[in-house]
Amino acid sequence: MRTARVLTGTALTIAALGLAGSPSLAATFGKVEVTPNPAQPGTMVTVNTTACGSNGSGTGDASAVGGPASFQLTPGTHKEVVVGQFTVPNKAKPGTYGIGVKCKNGKEATGDLVVTSGGGGGGGSASPKPPTGGVQTGVGSTSDGSGMTEIVAGAAVLATAAVGGTWFLRRRGGGNRI
Repeated sequence: MRTARVLTGTALTIAALGLAGSPSLAATFGKVEVTPNPAQPGTMVTVNTTACGSNGSGTGDASAVGGPASFQLTPGTHKEVVVGQFTVPNKAKPGTYGIGVKCKNGKEATGDLVVTSGGGGGGGSASPKPPTGGVQTGVGSTSDGSGMTEIVAGAAVLATAAVGGTWFLRRRGGGNRI
């Protein structure tokens, strides 16, 4: 009987941790595909994502590369794909830049654009210098505020562990007093 109680308590704790740890964070993020990639300054770039859903729409942000802070993404020719375009500014320096999309359905998507230098210069074997430093995304936080979803999920996990541990110790201690 005692083993059954311990297993039941353990199963309940695991179930509670699983529920508390699974807010739809993974479901709110998607990937952005940027083509062509890499691109040179002055190139028209196409951005697409499936994060916005069927007949969805969204707003893109290419301010990290010096592009528009807001460009529209609308349904494309493929099912559940939204598409938008912007031109890589002529003043863009070589490097890797984050491109973000916020969908009308509340989901977000991010991707990288690699900008290469325009010339190529010397011999035919010259390759672009790999990017260094951090990625400048230009889209800010992935949530409104200070990560309230993560804070609530963490508090729920800690509270569940504390309640489960207290219950287990009290039940265990109570069984020894005969």
